[in-house]
Amino acid sequence: MSYAPLVLFGSFILLMVLGVPIAFAIGVSAAVTFALFVGIDQSFFIVAQQMSSGLDSFTLLAIPFFILAGNIMNRGGIARRLIDFAKVLGFALPGSLAHVNVLANMMFGALSGSAVASAAAVGGVMAPLQKKEGYDPAYSAAVNISSCTTGLLIPPSSTFIVFSLISGGTSVAALFVAGYVPGILMGLGIMIVAGIIAKKRGYPTQPRPTAGEFVRKGLDALLPLGLIVVVMGGIIGGIFTATEASAIAVVYTLLLAFVWYRETSIKQLPSIILESAITTAVVLLMIGCSIAMSRAMAFGNIPNMISDFMLGLSDNPILILLILNVVLLVVGTFMDMTPALLIFTPILMPVVQQLGMDPVQFGVMMTLNLCVGICTPPVGSALFIGCSVGGTTIPKVIKPLIPFFLTLIAVLMLVTYVPAISLGLPRLLLGYGG
Repeated sequence: MSYAPLVLFGSFILLMVLGVPIAFAIGVSAAVTFALFVGIDQSFFIVAQQMSSGLDSFTLLAIPFFILAGNIMNRGGIARRLIDFAKVLGFALPGSLAHVNVLANMMFGALSGSAVASAAAVGGVMAPLQKKEGYDPAYSAAVNISSCTTGLLIPPSSTFIVFSLISGGTSVAALFVAGYVPGILMGLGIMIVAGIIAKKRGYPTQPRPTAGEFVRKGLDALLPLGLIVVVMGGIIGGIFTATEASAIAVVYTLLLAFVWYRETSIKQLPSIILESAITTAVVLLMIGCSIAMSRAMAFGNIPNMISDFMLGLSDNPILILLILNVVLLVVGTFMDMTPALLIFTPILMPVVQQLGMDPVQFGVMMTLNLCVGICTPPVGSALFIGCSVGGTTIPKVIKPLIPFFLTLIAVLMLVTYVPAISLGLPRLLLGYGG
């Protein structure tokens, strides 16, 4: 029916305005759309069926395992060790503590898979140190907020697992490997901008570490960073799947936190598991409802309608991709990353397929784009956490954030228009030919 898009998005927006939790808003709007075709008495049964069948996926098992591994690391003193290692790496750069913040976020974010956890853990340690050295708290918070998103691209990343499922089975291994170069480019870009600003303001460098200190801090961070080697090495080498890798990550972090470092007691394990279960339940409820919405959209031919409309605007792929990015940037300012990914992937996938864009490149592009959204008001989760731990306010941090926003958007444009940035490593290491 031609008015299916109006019913779907109209009911969804209305429910959101009324304050209905987003997962329920997605599920109810899907049921209302199905009601156009099968009647209201059958629509809710279909939604429940689609949710059940959609969540029956081996790939999705990786999400609770990676969430649990991240929560174990958050309690196990790993952030402090990575920050200490980052200090000896970035000591000579202008405004070295800002670079330490970026490097620590890249490492800890990749291990925990959570931008918010990274912003809280790393920012909570770095903010007092930078304040003591005379750094502007708003500048320090801006560096922390913009760099905490790098871990969503540097694998292992639960975001890519969600994209793989909702996009129809895009290779998780290829997505993981594809995230490395864009994630590192994000971090390097932020460091360049931070260095320029620090040099203008005369922020100090850190004392040169001794050779023994460098070795000691490096060895202390070796085991946490070894998780990336174990997980990605096993996936690239074909030893285990991404889902099996997530279970291995849990075992690895348990041994690290409870046996090796012993900074977390067994008594804390039930609370860690409970916290992980609650987070998993929220994420999987959104995924299940979004799968039902995707089926409703497919039933109403909505993605093809939107694809025809977008492609009818212009026959220039450069312009269409620019429009898609602008749309996603706007969406990201009002919607958190997971629901935005779940809702807009099935809508925009037909458009990029018509343009000949590889699904892996699109996944990286979309994830990077939405990373900008979690740093922006009014619903930017990383923005709120970064300001909180940085001891500053959102109005004060907006201006210092602008150069970092522009840097992230520049990397986004490179990922969008230069396929080799995201596809080069998967083709080299995995023989990916998508």
